[in-house]
Amino acid sequence: MSSPHNQFEDENEDLVEEEYLQEGEFEEVEVPDLDEGEPMDDDEDDDEEGAEGSYDGIDLRPTGEGEETMELADDSVQGFFDHREPVYAVAMHPTSNGIIVSGGGDDKSYLWRCDTGEMLKMLDGHTDSVTSVAFSCDGKYVASGGMDGKVRVWNAETGDFCVAVDGPDEVIWIDWHPKGNILLAGATDSTIWMWAIPSGKFMNIFNGHAGPVTAGRFTPDGKKIVSVSEDASFIVWDPKSAAAEFRLTSDDARFHADPISSVSVNKDSTLAVTGDVAGKARLVNINNGQIVASLENHTDSVETSSFCDVLPLAATGSVDGNVSIWDVQTQRLRATLAHDDAVVKVKFVKNSPMLATCSADRSIKMWDARTGQCVKTWVGHRDTVLDIAVADDGNVVVSASDDGTALVFSM
Repeated sequence: MSSPHNQFEDENEDLVEEEYLQEGEFEEVEVPDLDEGEPMDDDEDDDEEGAEGSYDGIDLRPTGEGEETMELADDSVQGFFDHREPVYAVAMHPTSNGIIVSGGGDDKSYLWRCDTGEMLKMLDGHTDSVTSVAFSCDGKYVASGGMDGKVRVWNAETGDFCVAVDGPDEVIWIDWHPKGNILLAGATDSTIWMWAIPSGKFMNIFNGHAGPVTAGRFTPDGKKIVSVSEDASFIVWDPKSAAAEFRLTSDDARFHADPISSVSVNKDSTLAVTGDVAGKARLVNINNGQIVASLENHTDSVETSSFCDVLPLAATGSVDGNVSIWDVQTQRLRATLAHDDAVVKVKFVKNSPMLATCSADRSIKMWDARTGQCVKTWVGHRDTVLDIAVADDGNVVVSASDDGTALVFSM
């Protein structure tokens, strides 16, 4: 495997190291302790109005012409409606946030504009649902991963097809290297695969899990890969050698005993949060493989997590309908935020304390993680919101839903 390793080094040796906030440089911000389960201000306002409701999965609200006249509640400013099957994944172009890719149960992905809803290119070729989509770090390429075990790549600028790679069973997730055109995919058959793009050259396979690799990614510095599995294991990998640098399993009584469903990594590539189906989360030091803390505030599966770039905060989202905000320095719970149904995704806005969340309650919310206050709630979907993409400035959120649509919301 010497040539793939050399290729990896050649493609990445000129990449410039990013600068990260050091632990001592975090701005101290006072965050009030919020009681778990206490309704947010927005919820209280909704209760006082008492006029909004839903009918057959459709949100309704007064028109302003009288309490007896209702209209469809839809806060979206634009939408994309060509999938007509559940939309499982959505991503924004990294340099032109106005270009969106979405993939769904129609076995297709689409490139489209979020300002007009105009379809730019249909990206087809899968024979089963598209479960994940992603742009390369510079936005030159766009990839989709499907339940057919295929990963397909296009030139995002021209829409021209580049390459199809396979090897895994059903693809659960894909991730691009943060500084180069290297693509990673995790699968149900317990493997992770890595290819060079656009050639499609196979680079490495990562074997070490004993169950589906439910989540994984390159670390932001590009020097490691982290992955978690239904076998309750967490592995830190060397991308060049495909060797496991650290491994945590249920053999350690302090770690997860149940299948792990999610993982996220902080900006400086030192910490990871893992979440399992029993509602437990763990804070792990990626550099030494040590468990830093147990983060336990949920009663059901932790499906998603995210780190804040500018404050020592992390968020976990659960099927129990709650989002927990954790201080990763003190390992204490700072706030509990509530949706009306399962939380599907949480994502911090880049270089901001603002947190976007989506839920099976059909809503998308924007929170200030410093105070725990909900600053915006958007509705418009008729079914579970399965994924969100957030613009770098936090002013635009694009959502993907079980209702077959992708919607655009603006602050």
